[in-house]
Amino acid sequence: MNSSNADLPPGQRERDSFPRFGLTQFATRFPAQVDTIRLQILGEVRAPIEIGLAELQGLPRIELVADFHCVTTWTHKGLRWGGVRFRDFYQQLVLPKAGPVSGADFVILRGQDGARSCMSLQDLLAEDVLLADCLNGEALGLDHGAPLRLLAPAHYGYKNIKHLDRIEFRRSSVGYRPSAYRFMEHPRARVAAEERGRWLPNWLLRLLYRPLIGPTAARFEQALKERRP
Repeated sequence: MNSSNADLPPGQRERDSFPRFGLTQFATRFPAQVDTIRLQILGEVRAPIEIGLAELQGLPRIELVADFHCVTTWTHKGLRWGGVRFRDFYQQLVLPKAGPVSGADFVILRGQDGARSCMSLQDLLAEDVLLADCLNGEALGLDHGAPLRLLAPAHYGYKNIKHLDRIEFRRSSVGYRPSAYRFMEHPRARVAAEERGRWLPNWLLRLLYRPLIGPTAARFEQALKERRP
């Protein structure tokens, strides 16, 4: 860990490495398909659709440099991401083809590994939110979300679903179940506001999370080594 944290968001500490990381139950879960991008658009829409690589390639590509903030209090700085803006994806593909109903602004994001999270449509339409397929000039690897992931730099890492393959638009959160315990998932999870979770104070969440960083990173790394030939 880097000892200089003055320029980081509240409660964060800089980490030199960018580990494969997440809830421990996902350490041994891997995507079935890493070579082909298929995004299902479901929920309260006029017509459920599937969007593939060819359609995404028709959108403007951008690169941006952003820090990654894990809710467990570590931050890795200066990652260079490539992909398409979620805003362009929504306006040019989702709206005309799937047609979410009015008020369907509660969005559920699911990965091939079974991970799921939610975001408001308002937050997803921010200028720096991407459907990312590249990291530091290379195609995403298995460790960081291949073939496609969400990147929402202003939000804690658990909102940045890896191996993204399904997006659901709903008018309410009724029936939604997060991957983790409910106290661990904030509806917005904005880093600057330190929205780590719900109901428990941030000082307690930091205290609970920090001892888990090393063992969790090691577990994910070991699972990845065992997965590779």
